[in-house]
Amino acid sequence: MRTVDTKQIEDCVYRLATAAGTRLTGSCRAALERAADAEYGAAKFALCSVLENELVAQREKMPVCQDTGYAVVLLEIGQDVFLTGAPLAEAVDEGVRRAYREVFRKSVCDPLTRKNTGDNTPAHLHVDIVGGDAVSVTFLPKGFGSENMSRLKMLTPAEGRDGIVETIVEAVRLAGSRPCPPVVVGVGIGGTFDSCALLAKKALVRDLGSSHPRGDVASIERDALEKINALGIGAQGFGGKVTALAVLCEIAPTHIAGLPVAVNMQCHCVRCEKEVI
Repeated sequence: MRTVDTKQIEDCVYRLATAAGTRLTGSCRAALERAADAEYGAAKFALCSVLENELVAQREKMPVCQDTGYAVVLLEIGQDVFLTGAPLAEAVDEGVRRAYREVFRKSVCDPLTRKNTGDNTPAHLHVDIVGGDAVSVTFLPKGFGSENMSRLKMLTPAEGRDGIVETIVEAVRLAGSRPCPPVVVGVGIGGTFDSCALLAKKALVRDLGSSHPRGDVASIERDALEKINALGIGAQGFGGKVTALAVLCEIAPTHIAGLPVAVNMQCHCVRCEKEVI
């Protein structure tokens, strides 16, 4: 048994939020550089501009995107960990509050009154209990230009693999330039109505360029990406070869009568930080 004070988790969330707000992930930057090399004209200009924007953000310690996002915090807590201190959700929110108080825009509000909470809390917190005695913390600030373009569809089992690919591609086609492409497409396959959407969110924290370990799922990722990039939407909607940087799928068993598919859209500005306590 290992004791972890939730103040350590609070401090970790603060560090990750501060870092994520000012830089892209390494795999995102590499994918954008490859896309810029492959493009020309207005699309190439747009890609070079977003790459330069990140350099300025890091140098000036400013947000890499004006939409500093809804704080998504994914925790994996070992079952041999005993938590002490403030309640877990309060500690996570305090870490978010501290980070967003400094330089980041506060973007969380009541859905009806639209009154801002003033500190970007509450965070969306999801906890998985896993083996071991460590706490893994993942911070993903999720912008809503892309989040708003997300979709969930309850397919019939008969629609099968082709229906899954069609659903992914159609979501990107309907989104057009609104999610600030080139996008990253997180996909959940299976589970239930709600767990399928969480699978899609979790897919977004994978490194761009990675493939699912299951060959049949990896082939869906490849086929969907190829068809998306054939749409010709391109960077910021200027047209071109690269509409998506990656399609990342996660999968879970589902009911014999169902085939849920969730598509969680992410803009070109992938900000995700991880740490293990």
